[in-house]
Amino acid sequence: MQTIDDAARALAAGTATSSQLVEEALARIQDPAGEGSRAFVAVQADAARAAAGAMDALRRANRAPSPYAGIPISSKDLFDQAGIVTKAGSIALRDAGPATTTATAIARLERAGFVVLGRTNMVEFAFSGTGLNPHYGTPRSPYDRATGRLPGGSSSGAGVAVADGMGFGAIGSDTGGSCRLPAALCGITGYKPTAKRVPLTGAFPLSTTLDSIGPLAPSVACCATLDAVMAGEEDATPPTAAPLEGMRLGLPSATYLFDSVSQPVLAAFDIALRRLEAAGAKIIDVALPELAGIPMANAAGGFVVAESWALHRELIGRARDLYDPLILARMEGGANISAAEFIALMEERARIIAAIAPRTAYFDAIIAPTCPLTPPAIEELGQAEDFHRINRLLLRNTSVANFLDRCSISLPCQEEGEAPVGLMLTGEHGGDARLFAVARAVEAALHGA
Repeated sequence: MQTIDDAARALAAGTATSSQLVEEALARIQDPAGEGSRAFVAVQADAARAAAGAMDALRRANRAPSPYAGIPISSKDLFDQAGIVTKAGSIALRDAGPATTTATAIARLERAGFVVLGRTNMVEFAFSGTGLNPHYGTPRSPYDRATGRLPGGSSSGAGVAVADGMGFGAIGSDTGGSCRLPAALCGITGYKPTAKRVPLTGAFPLSTTLDSIGPLAPSVACCATLDAVMAGEEDATPPTAAPLEGMRLGLPSATYLFDSVSQPVLAAFDIALRRLEAAGAKIIDVALPELAGIPMANAAGGFVVAESWALHRELIGRARDLYDPLILARMEGGANISAAEFIALMEERARIIAAIAPRTAYFDAIIAPTCPLTPPAIEELGQAEDFHRINRLLLRNTSVANFLDRCSISLPCQEEGEAPVGLMLTGEHGGDARLFAVARAVEAALHGA
């Protein structure tokens, strides 16, 4: 996969134009033998071509708005675009009016000159880590397409689009792992920033407490650039790699993050740890007993169930039959969560965050498998009980960073030709720049750079 930096250099050198990059991406999306028809719910080819032509003209006049002007990316179906109906992966909103303004995160990328190719598929209302969508189809992970395997969710189309070269990055959302999970199951990089670092304005919510907006892309540097633009930073140049010699990576091996991890994931993760140690990093066991309190705090359903029910209860009353039954059943559980229980959940979250903070302050990052599974076959989720079991397992590790309100990134760590496996690094609250520097060093070590 080519990176955003690769594209920026080619554009600056005049060896590529934005129009060429956009046409190449559109050709991949429109290839009838590919996943474009499932990865995208809307391809905005005419608008993308017009934007590319404008960026090429500005570049010729030395007026390009940024070094990244003209680079094609995609946007998840839950971000508003002026004049477009935001369906959020559902058919229940198909008769809603078009958005009057574009989501802040997407507007900032467009002002920097990034070209939006279209809207990527997603789990209905972002409420699952599987990637399944009965309305628009389920895009298949790039691994073992003949079988048909889960892409991860909820930013399913985003993960597949990046893996298949349908643009140089994709913008998703992450409430419990929805950027990192598709990255892990599609063999790419996915980033969850500290919540509220990127404004949520214009993004259809799942949980106003946990939602965050992040990129999926070929590399850590790509994610850092997209994140910086969406966060409104003046300089989108990625942080340089931190020194790996002496880097302290905390390994919470005695926690549930390592329960029921499949053998292929364990094998790839162990090889990655050995490579990091050989490059000078220190892998140090860290005790995080407070993590056990997170499942207990969420026993009644947690923030996502309570807040999604509050958001959807009126729409469900009008269009209940249009919802995916698997999503509907989870949302309706929120009707049974009382105000007292919700307040207690907020208090318990604050207690756990405060208790874990001093335990992890010593480390440059906490390291764990992104997901305990390699991509399951789509047919494995044919029964509701199988869907719920696999969905819980897929989201188990990634959701920790959302609960703790920390930044977190997933890097591919599998050997070439093997099933995709994600290695997850989690930083401190607000430690996004530092995590990117750490992740760049880890990425280089994993790839022998």
